[in-house]
Amino acid sequence: MATTNSLSGAASESEVAGDRLLVLLAALPPDQLETVLANLATCAAPDNLVIATADQSAKEAHPELKIVPAAESKPSWTVTAADYVSAFALAQQHEAKAVLMLGPECGSLNAYGLRNLANAVLASPADLALPRYDLPPRAGMVNSAILYPLSRALFGSPARYPLAVDLGLSLRMAERLSIAAHCFTRLNQPGALVWPVSEAAVAGMAIREVNVGTRAIPQPSDPDLNAVLSLVAGSLFADVDAKAAFWQRPRQLPPARSQLAAQTLATDLPADVAPMIQAFRLAYSNLQEIWSLVLPPNALLGLKRLSLADGAAFRMPETLWARIVYDFLLAHRLRTINRGHLLGALIPLYLAWVASHINAVASGMDPEQHVDAVAAAFANEKPYLVARWRWPDRFNP
Repeated sequence: MATTNSLSGAASESEVAGDRLLVLLAALPPDQLETVLANLATCAAPDNLVIATADQSAKEAHPELKIVPAAESKPSWTVTAADYVSAFALAQQHEAKAVLMLGPECGSLNAYGLRNLANAVLASPADLALPRYDLPPRAGMVNSAILYPLSRALFGSPARYPLAVDLGLSLRMAERLSIAAHCFTRLNQPGALVWPVSEAAVAGMAIREVNVGTRAIPQPSDPDLNAVLSLVAGSLFADVDAKAAFWQRPRQLPPARSQLAAQTLATDLPADVAPMIQAFRLAYSNLQEIWSLVLPPNALLGLKRLSLADGAAFRMPETLWARIVYDFLLAHRLRTINRGHLLGALIPLYLAWVASHINAVASGMDPEQHVDAVAAAFANEKPYLVARWRWPDRFNP
């Protein structure tokens, strides 16, 4: 892990008034706002708690709490660049030691989970606290398939949800993310994604994952898979490209998660994988020309074998999926084809992975064990990515 960077202008703990916590709230319905305010009151003493929200009716209803105005922001299903800029500015203004950012639907978080997040950055040396949610097995599939295994393999992150909708920040971490976010706001892209895990890793800051229990996960206003996957994967690929000098160096991976920590809510109904398999097969017939520009012969052979499988026998090997993602990451860097077309060509391969994951769970495998097996494959195949990154014109066996 790199040596901790000293960020100019960041207040030291001795310069901050007590253990003051700034909480930045997303827009919430009135009933959820009341629930969150009641839960936050258990996280810190009133004198050390500052709550920033655009809903100023809460200030009149709760004179016992220090509630300050936050800038109106465009509704989003996740934390955006503009949110990070606002969070650090408010933290400086109110001399906060740490920041708690809570996204939409945060009324579904319980008081215990909120205290865990707050304490991780107030009472421990963590700079970035990320929640571990208890979600149904098929929730957050893009996270399970790409975000988590890629972040773990390249940045050594222990966080199961690296793009979590809630997070705790030390003051210096809030400054780091604000600086990164300013690059997007200056380009008039306030809704752009910033990746806290990679920023913390590059700066040598401590990352901690904390259990928060169940949560309702907000959904994008546009649920189209093509749009969501293109936005998230494209943003992550660009961030990985920008930090290549860091992740190419060998580093220690976090230990495997315990079985207790890997439990999920088994509330999903059985899924029909046939449409996903059919979409993959159709793409296999129509996208050979594009895939052959991105994938080496061994991967194309693996996809040919997969196209012949059916039903419960449809299982994508973890190593094949890891190499596919790495090959698409490399093609994104090299602009082998138009990036929009590239990420569109990844969609049917992602659907094939989802169908394979569902089949693995249906066969009796714990869903988190399968996700961990995928993450292990990404870690094992990292030398493949490094080799192809350095010598992109040579397909490695």
